[in-house]
Amino acid sequence: MATQAGHPHAGTRDEGRPMGEGAEAGDAAPAGPVAAPVVAEGPRGVPFLGNLPAFGKNPLAFFEELRRRGDFVRWRFGGKPSLFVAHPDAVGELLTEVERTFDQPDLGIAFRTLLGNGVIVSKGADWRRKRSLVQPSVRPKQVRSYAATMAECAVALADRWSDGQRVDVKKEMAALTQLVAVRTIFGVDTAADAEAIGRAMDIAQKEIGAEFSGIGAILPDWVPTPGRARIKRATAVIDAEVSRVVSQHRDGGTERPDLLSRLLAARDETGASLSDQEIRDETVTLYIGGHETTSSTLVWAWYLLSRNPRVREALTEELDRVLADREPGYEDYASLTYTQAVIKETLRLYPTIWLITGLAKEGATLGGMPVPVGTRVWSSQWATHRDPRWYGDAEAFRPERWTGGDGEAAEEIPEYAWFPFGGGPRVCLGTRFALVEAVLVLAVLARRYHLDVSADEILPVPSLTLQPDRDVLATVHARN
Repeated sequence: MATQAGHPHAGTRDEGRPMGEGAEAGDAAPAGPVAAPVVAEGPRGVPFLGNLPAFGKNPLAFFEELRRRGDFVRWRFGGKPSLFVAHPDAVGELLTEVERTFDQPDLGIAFRTLLGNGVIVSKGADWRRKRSLVQPSVRPKQVRSYAATMAECAVALADRWSDGQRVDVKKEMAALTQLVAVRTIFGVDTAADAEAIGRAMDIAQKEIGAEFSGIGAILPDWVPTPGRARIKRATAVIDAEVSRVVSQHRDGGTERPDLLSRLLAARDETGASLSDQEIRDETVTLYIGGHETTSSTLVWAWYLLSRNPRVREALTEELDRVLADREPGYEDYASLTYTQAVIKETLRLYPTIWLITGLAKEGATLGGMPVPVGTRVWSSQWATHRDPRWYGDAEAFRPERWTGGDGEAAEEIPEYAWFPFGGGPRVCLGTRFALVEAVLVLAVLARRYHLDVSADEILPVPSLTLQPDRDVLATVHARN
């Protein structure tokens, strides 16, 4: 579940551009103004719970229903007043006004148990301090240094695949991105590290999603539930692994190029470093952003490519033309424009982070309309990304809408009609890390193989991130 931060990282909006360093073809164009907002009423709820039962049953369908009712829709999350916004201008206001007129809401004990008080949940001066300490570790210069590891891990996987092999794409992409994460974040390279943390993260992610969309969302923190017990046990595993690796780093006495070492060395303007608890919180945050989101994006990309042979052929044409018979590196990223567009279009249709929410403070407005203090404001990437007002043939997988080509021009898409990494001052810090990793991994593997995923429809399940509802089995076909 994304918050106003939008993703388990926070940084600057320009990092969210997948087309190189600056504006490129297909970049967002400003949306038209929202005139005199008309606020529609959401579905009738039930006493005490409001619309929580309908939301919990299928959050994605619920938000699509709200979008069909209007750009501004009242509903109730439990007994609390809520406002859903779908228009890109309103989404942009919500994102850019965080820290001023919209606050970070409490996402519940399950979320806090896993994430602690890291940069995505901290507020005010505490958030600004942590952001200043974490951001340097994921700037473009640093991402460049991690790119070789991303490609090397993907090459190792490609070397293990063979023509005609059956693979579970979810497991393969999870194992790959876990390996990238433990190497780039922790600076270690043993399967045990990745497996122990990965299993615990899977449990934690499911429990956060279940709590957020179920009765746990309105239960007091002190009420024990089986799900809360499971996430505590999973978090204990994660804490033990992080503590062990942090101790190794502190005892090593040598400079390392990994993210954890950069966090340990970081100092704020007073010369103070991050505490052990802060190191733990930021490390877990970076792991989720560097593993969970990228893994999910790659699974959905393979699924979409398998169902769209034309796009798959256009992708491999670019890979053959740009890379020929060599593996990609960071310097190829800017040239792989269609590969970037494939990832961007995947994130449009299956946004890893599917929900953003903020809490109105004094003076909050949207579209010129005052928003009462305490109102919880919601927006959904899933709903806005599939709005036919902003996207031609909105349900279709068409990377060309971002780049042009194939006989069509790039679409003029409003700013904040695409916001998989959030936006505003708390946009994801790790955006560029995630995009570069997804593009390089896809380039390495798609240059050598096509994956034919089962023809059965795979449905998205909204938990901490948007996950497939089943194993994604595929047959590997070697290219020439």
